[in-house]
Amino acid sequence: MKSNYILCSLLLLSATMASCQKKNNRDISNPPVSPPVTTPLKTDVAFWLTQGDGSVQFQQQRVSLLFSSETNSNTTITVDTTQTYQQIDGFGYTLTGGSATHINSLPAAEQDALLKELFLTDSTHIGVSYLRISIGASDLSASPFTYNDLAPGETDMTLQRFSIDKEREDLIPVLKKIVALFPDIKILGSPWSAPVWMKSNNSFVGGSLLPAYYSVYAQYFVKYIKAMKAEGITIDAITPQNEPLHGGNNPSMVMQATEQADFIKNHLGPAFRNNNISTKIIVYDHNADRPDYPLTILADPDARQYVDGSAFHLYGGQISALSQVHLAYPDKNVYFTEQWVGGPGNFGGDLQWHVENLIIGATRNWSRNVLEWNLAADQAYKPYTNGGCNTCLGALTIGGGVKRNVSYYIIAHASKFVRPGSVRVASDQTGNLLTVAFRNPEGKKVLIVLNKGNAPAVFNIGFKNRYVTTSLNNGSVGTYVW
Repeated sequence: MKSNYILCSLLLLSATMASCQKKNNRDISNPPVSPPVTTPLKTDVAFWLTQGDGSVQFQQQRVSLLFSSETNSNTTITVDTTQTYQQIDGFGYTLTGGSATHINSLPAAEQDALLKELFLTDSTHIGVSYLRISIGASDLSASPFTYNDLAPGETDMTLQRFSIDKEREDLIPVLKKIVALFPDIKILGSPWSAPVWMKSNNSFVGGSLLPAYYSVYAQYFVKYIKAMKAEGITIDAITPQNEPLHGGNNPSMVMQATEQADFIKNHLGPAFRNNNISTKIIVYDHNADRPDYPLTILADPDARQYVDGSAFHLYGGQISALSQVHLAYPDKNVYFTEQWVGGPGNFGGDLQWHVENLIIGATRNWSRNVLEWNLAADQAYKPYTNGGCNTCLGALTIGGGVKRNVSYYIIAHASKFVRPGSVRVASDQTGNLLTVAFRNPEGKKVLIVLNKGNAPAVFNIGFKNRYVTTSLNNGSVGTYVW
């Protein structure tokens, strides 16, 4: 009886995978949809699949996965909800200025449908729950700007000419629609540069913030948070500087760890406190090869009192650096705030690397969120500033329709099911099967599995001494929910 059950399950899975592989020419501009249901299917576990070859992209599989107390010789991934780790804030993207422009340029009905697809969770929607935005321009804006740009030689110590009017054309209208769809969206703001009149080189590119303007720049953040709040947009957190050790981008600004500690403890933190601002201050916001940067700030008790945690990118270093910082200061949070896909992209290679290092790697190393880089660009990766990223592939390509790219599916595998307030729980890592597991606020268990191997793998999912048998082709990702 046991062998017949296993054989039937494997035959069903094999038939499903074979059917999936016949879809090599599937139009990837189509949003994810569940297969049409003709008759009720008895299953304990919902299974969403993305094949490494791109033939299946975040599709729910019509296959019966039933838990049983019977065991077999397959590798077993055990999920243990009694071992808990960090709470999850969400998964999402950076809504760059260019992304907002592209989305806002869509006809009203298309824009409405796309935003619902991204920010709702039912049916074909993927439930993005966390966004990063730039404070002023990023390098994926049409041109560099801040909210207090002046003529050469001018200063504005009281910030009388501070204005977020540039954001009223695209970013703010799009954000307002997102907030209406999902009021609990978490938004992180990051500046690429201070106003150039505050900088050592009077340029958008490079330079550093002059100490004489530390207090003025702290008030710049206060004004920004209040201005966005007046628009109905809550900024949950800020970082004082995007990539503070990279001064070659346009815009950019260098801010050493000791400078950031000084700015936070003597200016930004007190300014937030005096204005009753609860927005979190998250330090660093750069690569995992320099954990010494956030550790330097956190070692300063006067700065540390104002700091919620540290943010990382992974253009350098190892994702395990997040655990290094967490273990040194376990009362401070860890975040993962940016990773690009270089266009034109390699679907299978990008899927595997990002799921391994970010969806699985960052969360297994204590990150409360995972953010891919730009949400949207056009076919030429525009807009970008002169010297900005000219090959950043958006999660969406907008122009002549909307095409969903690999970052869309990377995030969808987590965002739809691992809702804000979920808690990471224990799951086995075994051989080439890399995993991470969560218990979401509804009490459901979510297991994300990547088959990093060179061959298909048949394995069991074990939970409370019951088991279900499933399989993944090499290079493929599955999300299992029960």
